[in-house]
Amino acid sequence: MKLYNLTLQRPGGITHVIHGNFSGPKQQEIIVSRGCVLEVLKPDASTGKIHTLLSYNVFGIIRSLNPIRLSGSNRGKQRDLDASKEFHAYQFLDYIVVGSDSGRILILEYNGQKNVHQETFGKSGCRRIVPGQYLAVDPKGRAVLIGALEKQKLVYILNRDSQARLTISSPLEAHKANTITYCIVGVDVGFENPVFACLEVDYEECDNDPTGQAANEIKQSLTFYELDLGLNHVVRKYSEPLEKFANLLITVPGGNEGPSGVLVCSENYITFKNFGDQPDIRCPIPRRRNEIDDQERTMIIVAAATHKTKNILFFLVQTEQGDIFKITLTHDADMVTEIRLKYFDTVPVAAAMCVLRNGFLFLASEFGNHYLYQITQLGDADDEPEFSSSERLEEEDTFFFVPRKLKNLILVDEMDSLSPITACHIADLANEDTPQLYVTCGRGPHSTLRILRHGLEVTEMAVSELPGNPNAVWTVKKRIDDPYDSYIVVSFSNATLVLSIGETVEEVADSGFLGTTPTLSCSQLGDDGLLQIYREGIRHIRADKRVNEWRAPGKKAITRAAVNQRQVVIGLTGGELVYFEMDTTGQLNEYTERKEMPGDIVCMALGSIPEGEQRSRFLAVGLSDSTVRIISLDPQDCLSRLSMQALPAPAETLCIVDMKTTEGGVVVDSSSGREQQIGPTTTSFLNIGLQNGVLLRSVLDSVTGDMSDTRTRYLGSKPVKLFRILMQGNEAVLAMSSRTWLSYTYQGRFHLTPLSYESLEYASGFASEQCPEGIVAIAGNTLRILTLEKLGAIFNQAIHKLKLTPRRFIIYPEVYRLYLIESDHLAYTEASKQQKREQISKEMIDAADSENRESVQEIANAMLAERIPEETFGAPKAANGMWASQLRVMDTISGETKFLREFEQNESAVCLSLMRFDTRPTDVFLLVGVARDLVLSPRSHSGGMIYCFLVLENGDKLHFIHRTVVDEVPSAICPFMGRALIGVGSSLRIYEIGKKKLLKKCENRNIPNHIVTIHAVGNRAFVTDIQESIHILRYKTMENQLVTFADDTCARFTVACCLLDYSTVCVTDKFGNIAILRVPVDANDDIEIDPTGSKGLWDRGLLNGAPNKCDILAHFYVGEMVTSVQRATLIPGGSESLVYTTLSGSIGVLIPFASNEDYDFFQHLEMYMRAEYQTLVGREHLAFRSYYYPVKNVLDGDLCEQYNHLDINKQKSIAEGLDRTASEVAKKLEDIRTRYAF
Repeated sequence: MKLYNLTLQRPGGITHVIHGNFSGPKQQEIIVSRGCVLEVLKPDASTGKIHTLLSYNVFGIIRSLNPIRLSGSNRGKQRDLDASKEFHAYQFLDYIVVGSDSGRILILEYNGQKNVHQETFGKSGCRRIVPGQYLAVDPKGRAVLIGALEKQKLVYILNRDSQARLTISSPLEAHKANTITYCIVGVDVGFENPVFACLEVDYEECDNDPTGQAANEIKQSLTFYELDLGLNHVVRKYSEPLEKFANLLITVPGGNEGPSGVLVCSENYITFKNFGDQPDIRCPIPRRRNEIDDQERTMIIVAAATHKTKNILFFLVQTEQGDIFKITLTHDADMVTEIRLKYFDTVPVAAAMCVLRNGFLFLASEFGNHYLYQITQLGDADDEPEFSSSERLEEEDTFFFVPRKLKNLILVDEMDSLSPITACHIADLANEDTPQLYVTCGRGPHSTLRILRHGLEVTEMAVSELPGNPNAVWTVKKRIDDPYDSYIVVSFSNATLVLSIGETVEEVADSGFLGTTPTLSCSQLGDDGLLQIYREGIRHIRADKRVNEWRAPGKKAITRAAVNQRQVVIGLTGGELVYFEMDTTGQLNEYTERKEMPGDIVCMALGSIPEGEQRSRFLAVGLSDSTVRIISLDPQDCLSRLSMQALPAPAETLCIVDMKTTEGGVVVDSSSGREQQIGPTTTSFLNIGLQNGVLLRSVLDSVTGDMSDTRTRYLGSKPVKLFRILMQGNEAVLAMSSRTWLSYTYQGRFHLTPLSYESLEYASGFASEQCPEGIVAIAGNTLRILTLEKLGAIFNQAIHKLKLTPRRFIIYPEVYRLYLIESDHLAYTEASKQQKREQISKEMIDAADSENRESVQEIANAMLAERIPEETFGAPKAANGMWASQLRVMDTISGETKFLREFEQNESAVCLSLMRFDTRPTDVFLLVGVARDLVLSPRSHSGGMIYCFLVLENGDKLHFIHRTVVDEVPSAICPFMGRALIGVGSSLRIYEIGKKKLLKKCENRNIPNHIVTIHAVGNRAFVTDIQESIHILRYKTMENQLVTFADDTCARFTVACCLLDYSTVCVTDKFGNIAILRVPVDANDDIEIDPTGSKGLWDRGLLNGAPNKCDILAHFYVGEMVTSVQRATLIPGGSESLVYTTLSGSIGVLIPFASNEDYDFFQHLEMYMRAEYQTLVGREHLAFRSYYYPVKNVLDGDLCEQYNHLDINKQKSIAEGLDRTASEVAKKLEDIRTRYAF
């Protein structure tokens, strides 16, 4: 089995965030890492929207990220964003320092052609003692420290040469054995020797103490390392033990900007520390008033951001409940005297956050969507209480505050993220031909069920009913330099309606357009003219309302028309072409000759006039004989035929567009065989919509007019209509069939994506003040104004909110219902929450004296009645081992919850399955496995239960039948030969349904540790173990035995599993590997010819396991934990592929190769790409994809697709090695993607 890996949706989870001026002076950009992907984001200050400037797969794991600006630096010659022009920026710009799993330190520059520096210092991989996990930079940009989790730290000195280029020194060691590091930052000491602060734990005594006493009394220390620039070495300058364990250090600006030093964020406290005479200043972290959280629970800071300008210095820190506090320091010279905290706002818990100079706060959420907020005020309002370190409190006492809705922040944009995906099922339950992906993601109150559909999200700006059913619509400007459109022209079967665009859209009668006849085409002509083409003639409306008319000769009528800014071509009945061109006075002149075509004209197209030229050189004409001809409009050979292409079906519409793309690489000039670079230069494409629903896209040679490199895509059952519109300032094509599609370029790559909207009939571009890049379209008797905001997105999401973390779900397709279990650790059920509130209110009343009892009673009653929205402020945290869980039934179409059952406190739902028992064949049962009093570490529990529900009322209701108590946690349930096969701990059992409980019929106790998943086919069961990969069992009916006859040679920590056939299975593990295993052919025979099963019972000779070992057919390292995998067809008429989802929110496919020829081609392409393509972090691609096991029989499509972004000369050399042209290689890459996915 040979497979091809493709990523459909990039990871959504963000692990690191930095900000700075990376592309130019005063350019506020954000760089985020998403595991293996590095992205550059830019918030638009005017609209508040976040735009992705660059997304880059580094084929390695990014472990740390930091910006650095060399002191007094000048990055010199830079490249513009589109790489088409150069400029000199004598300004300070930031470099990006990256710590990765490549064993190298990387210094990158945005827009650079390659990484600036790449210094190797250790082994590759995420190892304990190889640096890369921590990065710290000197605030003055003189040095960078890269540290490991344990022992090793290296310091590099950065400098500049005579050309102002960055230079890097050899590494200086700052190692200390037996030391675990928690955090490292650079300390701002001005221009003195650079100093770095580290949180460390020395465990040498613990290792030498067999009693464990030293481990219980271990202390964390804050250590300062100084880089002596004169002597060129690193020394441990100062170290002091900390009272409480800390998790985060925040650098305090020094010099003229602040007092220097660090803020130490530990359990319940924030402490300011600095070496010298500075005393420690400590302030408790405030807690919420009257919260029902577990009182023993400590509070820590999880994210921080610093904002400094000439006049303002403050820190924003966020607690694990999501509350943000503003910290300011009161200092006299360099001595800090007071820490002040003020409650700022409450937002979702962040993995990282940053404050930009233009007043934005970017929040990379720990789970779920990411947010961009505008800071409207700095939280200095006097009505908010301020907490100070100078207020004396008892030890472990703290301040209290009341959370509220957003006051200082306004949400301006939201970035969709599926992280973490906990489960996924693919099915076409909405009967849309294309299957939907049902995905559960998020954690706690921020959890969601998302229904993903392939397509762009469409925002409806306006919908208006029209007096009849129109057949066409156009928008026109009055002048060519107008920013917005002036008229919407709607054509009916017997009339034309003209609407003016202003604050409102209303009908006008003085536009000059002829309203008594249907219109064929309408556009803005020249600088300030308008043009209307109808069956009887052409109407040219000048700016002064003068009208020039051209009438069709004799009994002929105009059937087709093509127009651009200065040219008009019309087709008359009988196949006659008439060409008009505008002269310098604005007069439309007919070309002296007319051209007779050899057939009826069915469609025509003109391209836009290139900048600096007077005319478009080519006219495309589609004839009824299923051909497309390119006609020259050059004065030297006007109306002569240049080229022709035969089509598989008659053309419906044509559209010529100019697109900027790096994809496709080269254009083949068929006349001379030479190749030209597409790169950033604009290339003309001829799009041909056929009557059979197929779209063809050909490259149009700008010199000869030849058509080449034709790509084909099936769009729908109706004839394809094409319309040229603008998207992000570039030309794009709207293609309408039974679905509407958009062909556009995004970040240099072609996209052909359907719109998640009902089918449209005709469309045009639309620009107004409220909607600068929209679409006006007609559907039935309505006129619609639409916008597309999330360009580049693969999926459109319908989101349904959940209450707890979703664990697993199943779909009952016959009745369109979805059964979902949700459970949260450290959580209360609703009944427990009410009990806690009542208990707190009773304690408040009991503690009050007689004078204040009435007022305290009112406060207590208000607290009982108050319901804080948990999706905003988070759920209260309970003690360890406490669980809340519920079972939900949802409608898959509407997302409505039909049934909800909450389990008792400390019962956590683990698994579920729909079941039909042979003894009750007419009934459908739902079995839910539940754990009781489960403590995760160290693991303990009070057994488990299997709830049995009867499914009633077309799946809407569940009737509780009984529950079966078991001695271990039931972790997986599967229907098996008319009974239930259930994994209980490490035991595999077969149960039959009884009247009062499930009846155990058979058991196998040979699974080593803990069962994760069970799948069954026929009399075989495929069981995955939490630590020991897969075990394949056969059920012996006569002996009532489950016999293990095959297992795996590798110990895999399995997460998900999918059956491919009777002998083949796909398994994923928690380290990010996907493996496909198959039972050997002779093993099938062995088990069949052993009727007693005794051989399977006693033969344990091979590696202490089953008598047969599975063969590994394929193996691949994805880079993230794969949480689900399944067989599915993603596009109508496509073939099956393996679709997987990951913990960080990415979606990918493994595509089986249909022929050895295809496999050989892509294998050689991957081999060339490994040699030619330099990964951004210096990680060797083959080693990365073979992280834990050697990659086998899986080709990396993500690497192959980087071919389109290579230098043109490299593309040519690789294509020559494959005996292809570069455009043929690009076509193969597109074909394999569109044949199986999108």
